[in-house]
Amino acid sequence: MDEARVDRRLAAIMAGDIAGYSRLMSTDEEGTLRQLKAHRKELIDPKITEHRGRIVKTTGDGMLVEFVSVVDAVRYAVDVQRSMAERNADVPADKRIEFRIGINVGDIISDENDIYGDGVNVAARLEALAEPGGILVSRNVHDQVRDKLNFGFEDLGEQVVKNIARPIGIHRISLAASAPHAMVKSAATAAKTELPTADRPSIAVLPFTNMSGDPEQEYFADGISEDLITALSKLRWFFVIARNSSFTYKGKAVDIKRVARELGVRYILEGSVRKGGNRVRITAQLIDAATNNHIWADRYDGELTDIFQLQDEITKKVVGAIEPKLLEAEAIRSQHRSTDDLGAWDLVMQANSLLWKQTKADGEAVTTMLMNATKRYPDYAPAHSMLAFALLFRAIPVGVSRNLDVMNAAAYATRAAELDDNDPWAHLALGYADFLKRRTDHAVQEFNRALEINPNFAAAHGYLGTALAFNGQSDQAIVHSELALRMSPHDPQNAIFNVGLAAAHYLNGQFAEAISCSRNAVQQRSGWTPGHRIYCASLAQAGQLDEAHAALDRLKELQPDISIEWIAQNVPYTPGPMEKFLEGMRKAGLQ
Repeated sequence: MDEARVDRRLAAIMAGDIAGYSRLMSTDEEGTLRQLKAHRKELIDPKITEHRGRIVKTTGDGMLVEFVSVVDAVRYAVDVQRSMAERNADVPADKRIEFRIGINVGDIISDENDIYGDGVNVAARLEALAEPGGILVSRNVHDQVRDKLNFGFEDLGEQVVKNIARPIGIHRISLAASAPHAMVKSAATAAKTELPTADRPSIAVLPFTNMSGDPEQEYFADGISEDLITALSKLRWFFVIARNSSFTYKGKAVDIKRVARELGVRYILEGSVRKGGNRVRITAQLIDAATNNHIWADRYDGELTDIFQLQDEITKKVVGAIEPKLLEAEAIRSQHRSTDDLGAWDLVMQANSLLWKQTKADGEAVTTMLMNATKRYPDYAPAHSMLAFALLFRAIPVGVSRNLDVMNAAAYATRAAELDDNDPWAHLALGYADFLKRRTDHAVQEFNRALEINPNFAAAHGYLGTALAFNGQSDQAIVHSELALRMSPHDPQNAIFNVGLAAAHYLNGQFAEAISCSRNAVQQRSGWTPGHRIYCASLAQAGQLDEAHAALDRLKELQPDISIEWIAQNVPYTPGPMEKFLEGMRKAGLQ
């Protein structure tokens, strides 16, 4: 038996509700209903008729309306919001009826005078995100009306909303009249002029609050904020709002979502400074403005003996800690979307979320994804540098000598640096490729170049420390490796940096410290063989032979072909350090 045909059609849908309706009713039920009826009779319903709309249904505080065209829907919403602003001009703020409106155009299902489907659901989600008196529209709506209407739109980027599979591109309508094509002048607009092929996520650092009760500490709080703005600007992954824009909020109570909308940013970094005697405590927190979720938070204590040194130290720690957290947050935003729908930035972020897991299956998926990204976006440097890392990580378990992946990685890293010589990740990839090929001097030059571009680049300190360690320059290696781990204590690459630190202690004859660091590496990434190798050698050199034999058995489970010859060919120690490392592996029982 044939099922009844479903009535589908394309429609422009407007969802609207009253902001704070419950509060208004609890304060003055009769007055609120009287106002609402007057607005419906004098403004809302006549405007719906004028703009060829049909009320699908109403609730106590909301309304769903279908329009013949998306242009009519947007014109209606703007007319109503402008008129409501005028009608509320003389009404006390706590008694105003203000509407929030969301508009979408999409496929709907019609059934007995009601409508259903994602087209309706998206409009409802947009309405929930809108501010009182505001209008949010989907990207589809914006694209269809931007050349036809004389008001501007502010691009708020993509946001994940409840029960909708894919992030929604959202635009906010400016109720001020402007020329067609005009965009609201915002930080988001400025950011877009800088982006050649992909939208970098944006972040604003709000002025840190001086909670000391000491006006003289104001300059210190401002200095922390300014240093963070400067340091974050060097990351290259992110667009950072300039000081003059973010400091307009100094001394004001702020609403994170509103600030993010006004500045056109996805993330907000805020904090406070509290002085007590000669000590100061700085707290900082990173917030995803779309969800109000706290991505990261920490506090730092220090002595005020050297103000500028303390500012520098705090800046290094904060920037080193939040970069991986920002990348992780961006990866989460991208990971549930089809690669066919992703731009260059989101493709790299989706790959980034898998890359650091360093499993074989994830490694293959990452390589395929980034290969496609370099073909679709051949001039996008981060796709090339990330692909170089993926190829190098794939090469490590099977051996890097004469490995085609290492050669290809070097080519992709070189291309990344050619595309953007000021991208620290491009030079990091170049340095890592050189390191694995035992071109330690070249590797150190590239890692130092990355640090010239961004002195607070925790990963560059970590890889530099590892390269120096494998070259026997233990004292310098320890400095850089410990700095990387201190700056970014939860970085997914820290297993690598702990191996470098363990190798530096091992070659210095500090075997207890080497055991501790290599054990950390094994715990952080249990299936990663470099951590197990240095752990075996360290235990053996410390005389803990039973533990060394057990550790070697585990290493052989992970890598059955491990041998002295394999290590000599594939592990990038330079000649002198290699002999000392092999000494430990032989004591552990490896042949």
